[in-house]
Amino acid sequence: MGKIFCIIGKSSTGKDTIYKKILNRDDLHLKQIVSYTTRPIRAGEVDGIEYHFCTQEEKENLRSAGKVIEIRSYDTIHGQWDYFTVDDEQVDLSKNSYLIIGTLESFVKIKEYYGEEVVIPIYIEVEDGVRLSRALEREMKQSHPKYEEMCRRFLADAKDFSEENLRNARIDKVFENKNLDDIEDEIAEYIKSQM
Repeated sequence: MGKIFCIIGKSSTGKDTIYKKILNRDDLHLKQIVSYTTRPIRAGEVDGIEYHFCTQEEKENLRSAGKVIEIRSYDTIHGQWDYFTVDDEQVDLSKNSYLIIGTLESFVKIKEYYGEEVVIPIYIEVEDGVRLSRALEREMKQSHPKYEEMCRRFLADAKDFSEENLRNARIDKVFENKNLDDIEDEIAEYIKSQM
């Protein structure tokens, strides 16, 4: 039986970069699970790669069809943005193992849906000052920077990833992203040990 490895962590911890590096490794043979969102696409993102970008109507159609595994809604400075995982036949655990990016909340719901023995967390941490600097640098590159939303996300992370929430989610292994090459190799070895 395959596994679902769920990369989670606060904003600007390097999750997207690590996700892409791990997904592209020839020694792991992981398939991608692409989540859905109603938020606007960012510069450099591609529909179907980072997310399936959809409208509120499309989201409601998926929900009505019973396809939504988990959903998170955020009241942002720019309106409500939804992020969600859909049972859209991307996953066949009898044939493959998978990689997905999520939040602590989405990890818990995906684990409830597929089973604790199948869904493995990969929790990434970075020192808060470094995270804030990275977030600001990324936002400055956008054609329409959303600084207030960046700050909201940063502050929300402290609550979402509290010690209590991590403990309740049964996450005890932490990957410190100090060096991208080192953390990639460390995560790859961990994934191999879990397969």
